[in-house]
Amino acid sequence: MKILDGLELSGYIKERQLKQVRALRQSWRVFPRLAIIMTIDSPVIDTYVRLKKVYGEDIGIDVDIHKIDQAQLMNLITSLNRDEAINGIIIQLPLADMGVVEEAVNAVASEKDVDGLGADSIFTPATAMAIDWLLAGYNVTLPDKEIVIVGNGRLVGAPLAKLWRAQGLKNITVYDDKTLDLASELQKANLIVTATGAPGLITRDMVQPGTVIVDAGTASEHGKIVGDLAPEVRELDDITLTPIKGGVGPLTVAALFDNVIRAARIVADRKGQQDL
Repeated sequence: MKILDGLELSGYIKERQLKQVRALRQSWRVFPRLAIIMTIDSPVIDTYVRLKKVYGEDIGIDVDIHKIDQAQLMNLITSLNRDEAINGIIIQLPLADMGVVEEAVNAVASEKDVDGLGADSIFTPATAMAIDWLLAGYNVTLPDKEIVIVGNGRLVGAPLAKLWRAQGLKNITVYDDKTLDLASELQKANLIVTATGAPGLITRDMVQPGTVIVDAGTASEHGKIVGDLAPEVRELDDITLTPIKGGVGPLTVAALFDNVIRAARIVADRKGQQDL
């Protein structure tokens, strides 16, 4: 079995980002700052937000966490949009009331929407970018693969399919956890990206030898964060896949902060610096 180690790749990216942020802060007096808005209590979300805050601190980016009642959401977004000290804004999903997601993400200023969820955002969504980086980092060529994406959510499946199709890939099929006879569809694939948040959805019989699997699903089960793969899939010795921890997650955080740095560079460019 070959492991797609996102943690190792993120270490190289982090070194580069640290230098970029240092240049922004020291040479151009631009101090990158990210605001994260939360409206629910969840151990899974708390874990990811904490990882983002620590990562930001490591590379010199300030991270403000706003845990609020959802009634305050739109006013807070407006305030952060106007705040020149804030370069990036994340609305951490899910919200307490998911019925306002479209309104909320589209209310974030396009140049601050570092999650890339709004219709006018100038940024690629972080998880999609992370999966692209991960496969490129391990020399997984996409044009010669039969690609199946399981899950069509706005955080992973939908933006990843959009990203790859924009790169000219036509060998992509998107399913979800409700697809009839998902097993037979997956058996045709040799690259599977899954992101449904349904623990154990993909079982051993669904995977053909030599398949590359990226498990980007996240759910909480018995107090632990788990993916979409059943444990027996990880017993196969003839596949390539992401580890339980340290796969897509670390690169997603790195990709997010790449977007924050890009947003801060826009500010630097306005000050006359084009070559950071």
